[in-house]
Amino acid sequence: MTAPPNRPGRIALVAFPGVRAFDVSVITEVWGVDRTDRGVPAFELRRVAGDPAPVQLRGGLSLTPDRTLAWLARADLIVVPGLDDHLTPAPGPVLDALRHAHTRGTPLAALCGGAFTLAQAGLLDGRRAVTHWNLTELLKQRHPRVTVMRDALFLHEDNIWTSAGTAAGIDLCLHLVRTTYGAEAAATIARSMVTAPFRTGTQAQFIEHPTPRADRDADALAEARAHAMAHLAGPHTVSGLAARAGMSARTFARRFQATTGTTPMRWLITQRIAAAQKLLERTDLPVPEVARRAGFGSEVTMRQHFATHLSTSPRDYRLAFHDKGGEEVG
Repeated sequence: MTAPPNRPGRIALVAFPGVRAFDVSVITEVWGVDRTDRGVPAFELRRVAGDPAPVQLRGGLSLTPDRTLAWLARADLIVVPGLDDHLTPAPGPVLDALRHAHTRGTPLAALCGGAFTLAQAGLLDGRRAVTHWNLTELLKQRHPRVTVMRDALFLHEDNIWTSAGTAAGIDLCLHLVRTTYGAEAAATIARSMVTAPFRTGTQAQFIEHPTPRADRDADALAEARAHAMAHLAGPHTVSGLAARAGMSARTFARRFQATTGTTPMRWLITQRIAAAQKLLERTDLPVPEVARRAGFGSEVTMRQHFATHLSTSPRDYRLAFHDKGGEEVG
């Protein structure tokens, strides 16, 4: 999603009978609330439908569209909510409009069962996609040309985003803000929603439903993570974190992945990238010092991780997202 700096980002929420009220609320909470007084860019969120009639939602709710499908030609991002009944057929004009938007190069994002709508349009044929873990087999059966991934919280392929269940829709929306407007904008929105600006891991942590260990083990894992977060600049190893948790390295790694859905070192890299993003946005610290404070040790190492995970360099990230009014962190 890209928006010219002289106007708000234009976000289209596509509505038709059967879309989930929760997903509509998530989209509205992320892009439909004015937070410019807190430094978040302005967004123009429009509720788009085939006609101006109110769209009935479950629970006696309704959504009143304020634009027709023609407005999709102006959107910088189109977001498709999930469905109450995942086999709900989307109206033909909606499917046609989504196909045309993708042809124009407009990014499309589907929350949870919204992947079924994109699949109905043929937009996921030959592409990877994700949906709620409990719907993966249904999506495979109904749309065999889609490569359905089971574990990811969200996926991006060919300008199309799909996400897993309920909370992962929030993850995807915040990620889209973060990649376009910076980590600080996403973090500000997340704080107002009282949610994490990003989660690490995969759906595996929810699919497998691992049996909880004793409370002391859960507390030990949390304490080890908190220690690493408080000392990102220091060196950390699995064995060192395991010792702090009072576990063997093997047991620690296994229980860490069962709890978070990722490995200790991947989790640590994600935290360091997030810390570096904030320093690049908020401060004028030299890039090598940012690398040191974030725990990368060297600018070269940080640059490699930025290229792998963000498809950019630290210097280019700063150029794009640096807050000129920010103060240097001591």
